[in-house]
Amino acid sequence: MNRLVLATRNAHKVQELREILAEVLERSGLELVGLDAFPELGDVVESGVTFAQNALLKARYAACATGLPALADDSGLTVDVLGGAPGIFSARWSGPLGEATGTAKDEANNRLLLAQLADVPEEHRGAGFVCAAALVLPTGEEVVREGHCRGVLGREPLGDKGFGYDPLLVRPDGRTLAEHSSAEKHAVSHRGEAFRTIAGDVEALLG
Repeated sequence: MNRLVLATRNAHKVQELREILAEVLERSGLELVGLDAFPELGDVVESGVTFAQNALLKARYAACATGLPALADDSGLTVDVLGGAPGIFSARWSGPLGEATGTAKDEANNRLLLAQLADVPEEHRGAGFVCAAALVLPTGEEVVREGHCRGVLGREPLGDKGFGYDPLLVRPDGRTLAEHSSAEKHAVSHRGEAFRTIAGDVEALLG
């Protein structure tokens, strides 16, 4: 019980969550590890139709497979003029164009989204990130919390400090999330909000 599993193989997310939950992890004596610590485990099919459903699917699988408390999140970009898309399909929006992983996949997703919105005027480029964070214990307790981060979509990627769609979402201060420092991003991001909220549940249930 001294380890807490984050149900992802995305090293960026593991590091980001270690930073967001640093105080809680220290007080609780917990070590946060990703699924790379369990190479024998397969991947979960994200068959849910909401962020919350997919987060729970991943956290339940990780808790059951490892016997450890598990965290998971499902997050994505919702674009107003696209009716909330790409939404739960954000990570694979470019389809076969984004079959690569990591940076190449992010770039393919960003290029496609910018092309789709090329003729959309500034006043209709509103968008936001949504994150559903789930905590599941092997004993069956489950908690889900949500976070949001609003802005407008720029016309080119800017900044090199983020990942995914971070270089596209321009915040009210005129900078994209990828132009924020880690501390600044955690303070305003959807993932920061969701996991700061669920941090209280981690401490209450595991501390």
